Amino acid sequence: MQIKAIQIAQWVNGTIIRGEEDTLITGVNSVEDAKEGDLIFIRDKKYEPLLTKTLASAVLLGKDPSITLPEKLVCILVKNPEISFIQVLQKLVISQPSVPKGIHPTAIIGENVQLGKDCAIGPFVFIGKDTQIGENSIIFPNVYIGENCLLGNNTCIFPNVTIRENTTIGSQCVIHSGVCIGTDGFGFVFNGTEWIKVPQIGRVVIGDNVEIGSNTCIDRATLGETRIGKGTKIDNLVQIGHNVKIGENCAIAATTGIAGSAVIGNGVRIGAGSGINGHITIGNNVTIGAWSGVVKSLEDGVIVSGFPAVDHNRAKRILVAQQYVPELLKRVKDLETKIQKIENNCV
Repeated sequence: MQIKAIQIAQWVNGTIIRGEEDTLITGVNSVEDAKEGDLIFIRDKKYEPLLTKTLASAVLLGKDPSITLPEKLVCILVKNPEISFIQVLQKLVISQPSVPKGIHPTAIIGENVQLGKDCAIGPFVFIGKDTQIGENSIIFPNVYIGENCLLGNNTCIFPNVTIRENTTIGSQCVIHSGVCIGTDGFGFVFNGTEWIKVPQIGRVVIGDNVEIGSNTCIDRATLGETRIGKGTKIDNLVQIGHNVKIGENCAIAATTGIAGSAVIGNGVRIGAGSGINGHITIGNNVTIGAWSGVVKSLEDGVIVSGFPAVDHNRAKRILVAQQYVPELLKRVKDLETKIQKIENNCV
């Protein structure tokens, strides 16, 4: 990789505000680990001081910094440094892990399976009968896909994924290793003596351009559908219960748990480790802070955190107030003692 700084500026519609346009860029890196030839970016003003000692050759900036910079550092002014850096990465990605096109001899393909043009089916893959796989899709080794499933075009399924029967997955999806889709929901009823299992006979439907992180589990519906809207991104180790409905372009961070029949709107952001109660509705464009417990429905656009989740500003005040509880308890105890002495003297 040898690209001139001016070419990178052109890629991202940026402007070189200082430094030599012909400076060669040979790699990308973080500010802390950058070496000569690397391109970096600064997301926030608080990181600007790191530029004074960076070894990088070029930086993407949101505005001209008011600090002294190394003489050889090329500064490229862009609208959004993080997005611009991603655009550069996308252009520089030359190779991705892949599987040769065609069907590996060890793969097991059921009856009436339809494979689109230029599919790649890796070693020890199992595909059940009546399943359809779209064009240019890649199925890595040791993937199980049950019968009567539908996978769209250009979808990538990484190793050791389990996709149970009757599941639909859209086009341009990425399913990372260890994901389980369409497993039984946690449906049991106690009859006074023992837990009786409720048959889980529904399905899972996942829209286009969805990415699902490693070891996430998405349960099939008891009846009907568990649904994930297009463009939604799900992190590792997320649990999505039966009959959950998640809207479009949501972002759900790791170790979040969403209980059965919860409805999540479009554009919702859920921080890591959060818990969403079942049978509630989360409105559109809601932000839920990390480690929150959402126990009741939320209106559109609110920002909440804490357990139970409340308005984020109120949650911060509660956290601050909690620090003074031991002192307050001591003061109350002292006051009770004084009042008791006054009462004894009055008797």
